[in-house]
Amino acid sequence: MTAIAFGDQSAKGTSIMNLSGICAQTVVDALDRAAAIGPDIEAVVAPDGRITFAELQTEVARLCSALSAMGVERGDHVGLCLGNSVRWLSLFYAIGSLGAVTVPVNTRLRNDEIAYVLGQAKLKYLFLADRLLNVDFIAMFRDICPAIGGKLPDAAFPNLKRIVIVGDEVPAGATSWNDFYEDGQGDAAPGCKADDILLIQYTSGTTSFPKGVMLTHSNMLTNSFFVSQRIGLRPADRYHSARPFFHVAGTTLSILAALHATATLVTMTRFEAKEALTLLETERCTHVSGNDTMILMLLNHPDLDRSKLSLRGGWAAATPSVMKRMIDELGAREAVTTYGMSETSPNISISCWWEPEAVRADSRMRLQPGIEVKLRNPDTHEPIAPGEPGELLVRGWNVMRGYFEKPEETAAALDADGWLATGDVVDLDKNRRLKFVARAKDILRVGGENVSPAEVEDMLHRHPKIRHAQIVGVPDERLVEVPAAFVVLKEGEDADPDDLLTWAKERLAGFKAPRYLRIVDGFETIGMTASSKVKRKELTAYAIKVLGLDGRDAAK
Repeated sequence: MTAIAFGDQSAKGTSIMNLSGICAQTVVDALDRAAAIGPDIEAVVAPDGRITFAELQTEVARLCSALSAMGVERGDHVGLCLGNSVRWLSLFYAIGSLGAVTVPVNTRLRNDEIAYVLGQAKLKYLFLADRLLNVDFIAMFRDICPAIGGKLPDAAFPNLKRIVIVGDEVPAGATSWNDFYEDGQGDAAPGCKADDILLIQYTSGTTSFPKGVMLTHSNMLTNSFFVSQRIGLRPADRYHSARPFFHVAGTTLSILAALHATATLVTMTRFEAKEALTLLETERCTHVSGNDTMILMLLNHPDLDRSKLSLRGGWAAATPSVMKRMIDELGAREAVTTYGMSETSPNISISCWWEPEAVRADSRMRLQPGIEVKLRNPDTHEPIAPGEPGELLVRGWNVMRGYFEKPEETAAALDADGWLATGDVVDLDKNRRLKFVARAKDILRVGGENVSPAEVEDMLHRHPKIRHAQIVGVPDERLVEVPAAFVVLKEGEDADPDDLLTWAKERLAGFKAPRYLRIVDGFETIGMTASSKVKRKELTAYAIKVLGLDGRDAAK
């Protein structure tokens, strides 16, 4: 039996083959178009400066030359471990223009996590900030990659040929930005194609380690084009997005969406509500993006003065209550709701700025043109009755090429017919409008970050005193939900929960580290399946009760 399938009839049959007539299919074509339409329009306003589309085009050409001189070739993997900046964006365009692949490195990760990405992605080149916010990356990399202090390659990373430092502290085994940049004096012809991999986006799944999602130029450019249209971005609009560039929401839905619309992207190193409100006011931003947490921080900040804002619209991955407040209290009357995942580059569905406010505020979204979806029972994989929620499967131009060098994980997510199993439960009404019901089975959403319980549990299991660890999400007023840990100690061991929390925080990114930790004798009385698996639903209810939390505000 097959699941019930739905398609967007507004563009039924649209495929990768004929999308070239609708929108740019490579970063080179998109940048050329924007520079021709609005050469004097600012392309980006960031902490390290501002630059017009004409200037950006010139800068990207210079960086292409420097990258080529350094040895970057078509298909090479180039890592960016930098904050949101003109430099990050320019490098992304230049790397893609040469047919090479950008691998964003999440700057919030810790040593072991970064080391995994560097090795699994087989990076050949890395652009690394010496310091960012309160993180000393040079000190971190002396531990991760000791050869940075002497001469590359490092034994742990045999593929890594060059590390370019953005900043003043340049170890002996690395290259300074100035030395790299000065090599960019010649010409380097663009060599990218629509079906080339543009990005490898590392994302947490239900396994212990992140997977590298391979997205093509066409995946991301097509997605960003349709998103920019549905958000209502127009030339010279000013679009504020603090979404980290190391997330696909930062690349596709921020950088490339602004490029397609010839709009100005206004960004910041790290989202902070007061600074964001200042930027929205002084840069006269017309659009804003965020998730529940970010929008709530803006709405609840004492400095919010709607009369000082120029917002017309924007987007948020948010619940109806937050969307309604975004529209009413921020004045973003055309704001829309979005849903997607890294594996779909990332958008699957989005409401449209011209639709009735009631539809947009209710988080009912249109499928992207030309994609197919079908629903099935998430447990049995049998078809569902029309009108019932079910697990979403997606097929079409927005679906990833696969996970980099993870064939088993790719086969588990993507079948031979091209259907991607999202693991998310959604509702599709009679008008084929999608509404998100529940996130993937085990993934936590911590302030916009995906967190795999298995990954956190894996780290806790490395502690010499812990026998069994389980992670569940519990409600949080600011971050929507946060990890809570329940651990069983080894026989005869004793431990202080605060000491265990400190140990975990030293080894995990801040958003992954448990906020709470309780020691329990076992999970049998809480709830276990016949196959000896802890029932997460029962454990979550238990956690909310024993931690004294109000479950009414939990993310649905």
